[in-house]
Amino acid sequence: MDTSYESNELIDRLPPHLKQFIKPQNYDDYTPINQAVWRYVMRKNVDYLSQVAHESYVDGLRKTGISIERIPSMYGMNRILKEIGWAAVAVDGFIPPNAFMEFQAYKILVIASDIRQLENIEYTPAPDIIHEGAGHAPIIASPDYAEYLRRFGEIGAKAITSAHDNEMYEAVRQLSILKEANPMAVEDLDAKIAAAEDRVNELQKKKVAPSEMALIRNLHWWTVEYGLVGTVDDPKIYGAGLLSSIGESAWCMQDEVKKIPYSIDAAYQEFDITKPQPQLYVTPDFAYLQEVLEEFANTMAVRKGGWRGLKKLIGSKQIGTIELSTGLQVSGVFTRMIQNEDNEVVYFETEGETALAYREKEVIGHGIRRHSNGFRSPLGKLKGINLSIENMGPRDLQAYNFYDGKPISFEFESGITVDGLNVTGMRNISGKLMLIQFTNCTVKYKDEVLFTPEMGDFDMAVGKEIVSAFAGAADYHSFDVLAHKVSETETVRPGLSSEVQELNELYQNVRDFREDPEGKDISVLETILSRAKNDFPEDWLLPLEICELASEHKNDLFDMAHDHLIALKLKRPEIAHLIDNGLELIKK
Repeated sequence: MDTSYESNELIDRLPPHLKQFIKPQNYDDYTPINQAVWRYVMRKNVDYLSQVAHESYVDGLRKTGISIERIPSMYGMNRILKEIGWAAVAVDGFIPPNAFMEFQAYKILVIASDIRQLENIEYTPAPDIIHEGAGHAPIIASPDYAEYLRRFGEIGAKAITSAHDNEMYEAVRQLSILKEANPMAVEDLDAKIAAAEDRVNELQKKKVAPSEMALIRNLHWWTVEYGLVGTVDDPKIYGAGLLSSIGESAWCMQDEVKKIPYSIDAAYQEFDITKPQPQLYVTPDFAYLQEVLEEFANTMAVRKGGWRGLKKLIGSKQIGTIELSTGLQVSGVFTRMIQNEDNEVVYFETEGETALAYREKEVIGHGIRRHSNGFRSPLGKLKGINLSIENMGPRDLQAYNFYDGKPISFEFESGITVDGLNVTGMRNISGKLMLIQFTNCTVKYKDEVLFTPEMGDFDMAVGKEIVSAFAGAADYHSFDVLAHKVSETETVRPGLSSEVQELNELYQNVRDFREDPEGKDISVLETILSRAKNDFPEDWLLPLEICELASEHKNDLFDMAHDHLIALKLKRPEIAHLIDNGLELIKK
């Protein structure tokens, strides 16, 4: 299988920790049945959605290079998306939420290149090219919405996850893969699906405080995936989950689905990915989405910092960053903090590789090689001194005995003491001291020794407080280990049985007839229909395509195909509405 993908200027600028998720589309892997599924869904959607979707949808299909007749290629989409400043990449199913958001921040649409099976033609819990390509892509042709999507990615990429989020992500990914898997490719598939559903339900029932990522994913769900725009009494669809589901796009307009004016309250409304949504939120316009997003961002640690932000990072057990009042940024896996009686952070620790940065650029000499065993530092003011260390100029430092190459002992208001040889200091662009280096240093808090000379040089971060805390590294170049781990659970792609291959050949023959009917005898379709009825009596989409073609030729073949479809409706009532929808399109 090809492992390469075609890049462009937008994709080239992606950082390595995002590029690792990009997969080749492998367009030749799409079968004729896959193409027929795409065509059925798109014909039905365009017919229906032209009435109920936001006005930019149909025009957006054209602008983004989405064809009704065939599954889009990434190359073709990117040529056209370039005109509106976006690009698209293929990935393998669900990717970690932070990575998904960050792609959006770079104006890259993430498209799961697989396509749902015929059995799941109305809806699949797994991301697929119908959902991503035909759902997300057309709406970004609206400039207001495209900017919302980019800004959402920018903010969402900073959202701090929890250990519970990571478990839930893996469980949902596993379930979605199994639900789209071919029974022939996975042993005991039903049992494995049941076990995966139990795991998801078990995690959903856990009483845990929602993380920032959980809350912002709720906002994403109720807008980008399942959003309505307009008024509660006359809403239009813009959410990709609705635009790509021929079942839910109709269901959502029913009175049974409650319509609620969109607000920040949507962040606290959970959702179930496996069921139709009982309520949906309606925004008056796309500009209002940005207002709510900024309102939510003001509640996040990236803007509030403090002990709560650091506590979230400690709970995430993943690489995160705190920024101090001096602008110094510390990136690593945070493990501990000490607070004073006012809950202010007076000391913090990381474990393992840690890097220091300023304005998202690694501080020279302070990457993971120097700080391979973690980083720790007291924060706050010195005892008995009104002037903060960060505001001390050279003369102030000398007045308080901070001489380079001289021993010094001092105590913070928190009671933490530092005793060592002052080597040098480092200032930020504004002249504020942000880092002081000591050798032969001992740091104590009450009866606990926090740092000893045997641990090497002591680099003390300077700052009164933590002003920001967010997921990921300040400078993504700092870490050799990629910040977002690729899931070990891979999508199941089975080989085709001889029977399915034979059925695909029939679909291809019908497709060839449609695309180039000149000089072809319609009796070819009669032969195909006869084989379909005898050898594949459960299949409904192939006879429907033949019925469509026969309707154009005013031939007895139409009646034969139509009668077979009516019989199939009685035999398989669960797909009767799909046949009816197809026949209705033929009439139109």
